[in-house]
Amino acid sequence: MPVGAVRATLPYAVGALAGYAADARFGDPGRGHPVAVFGRAAGRLERALWRDHRGAGALHTALCVGAVAAGAVGVERLALARTRGAAPVATAAPVATAALATWTVLGGTSLTREARTIGAALAADDLDAARERLPHLCGRDPSALDGAQIARAVVESVAENTADAVVNALVWGALAGPPGLLAFRAVNTLDAMVGHKSAKYRRFGWAAARLDDLAGWPGARLTALLTVAAAPPAGRRTAWRVWRRDGSAHPSPNAGQAESAFAGALGVRLGGPLRYGVRVEQRPVLGAELRPVGAGDIEVACRLSRRVGLLALGTTVAARFALAAARSRRGTI
Repeated sequence: MPVGAVRATLPYAVGALAGYAADARFGDPGRGHPVAVFGRAAGRLERALWRDHRGAGALHTALCVGAVAAGAVGVERLALARTRGAAPVATAAPVATAALATWTVLGGTSLTREARTIGAALAADDLDAARERLPHLCGRDPSALDGAQIARAVVESVAENTADAVVNALVWGALAGPPGLLAFRAVNTLDAMVGHKSAKYRRFGWAAARLDDLAGWPGARLTALLTVAAAPPAGRRTAWRVWRRDGSAHPSPNAGQAESAFAGALGVRLGGPLRYGVRVEQRPVLGAELRPVGAGDIEVACRLSRRVGLLALGTTVAARFALAAARSRRGTI
């Protein structure tokens, strides 16, 4: 590989590894999480701009995502400027920038911690505790859910958020470095805030939802592929079959990819009716021929999610090196 490509890529690679390790060890920062700060700022801007119109929502999305991307580009350029003429291949400033950006956007450890907390409550037959904790993981109404339905909700959330909170972020890091990481998290956060189809956000949240669909497209499919690779040997063929057959049946262009692959890898049936407050959605069944989800499948899903995350880290860092090498051969590095 050309030396220029190594010099250009190594700071991000080292930073991404350090950020992933920080998430694995510590989870999300306890106070002052940058995503929470962004959410509050986006909420204030929403109150100023809200109109029941797609144009107002598009402006809100452009300002929020644009501000994050522009700020991240500025910080990255400042960090890289400090490396000019420096002897070390990976100097501290760009490595720290990539590490902090990666730690900020990844949510794999917090995801599995929440899932395991609910799984422990179900294992102890404490349905009330499981219902109380479920809203920390997903937006479904837990009040009428039994243990099997809660277990299904948890496994589906682990699958979908493995794509959103881990793989997609790393994909955009490979493509665009720290600005890609942070801009993707901004898009994904906005979709969670305003992208749902309520009366208030059907038009205003349209732009955020469509941008999230577009940004999540590559990572969702990589998540499914990596899930097949990370599945137990006996489950790989089923994971592939269920993903290829059922992945596109989901109303979301992305969520069904990860959920169907997880269904096949775990050998369980996902999908079906969902309740969000007063709104009920009928989702396609993924892996209809497989068994229902049980509480014990939550731990298996968490371990699968961690394997997928590690594979995603290796795959995206390797892709970043490959892209840098291609640019170097074209003379753009």
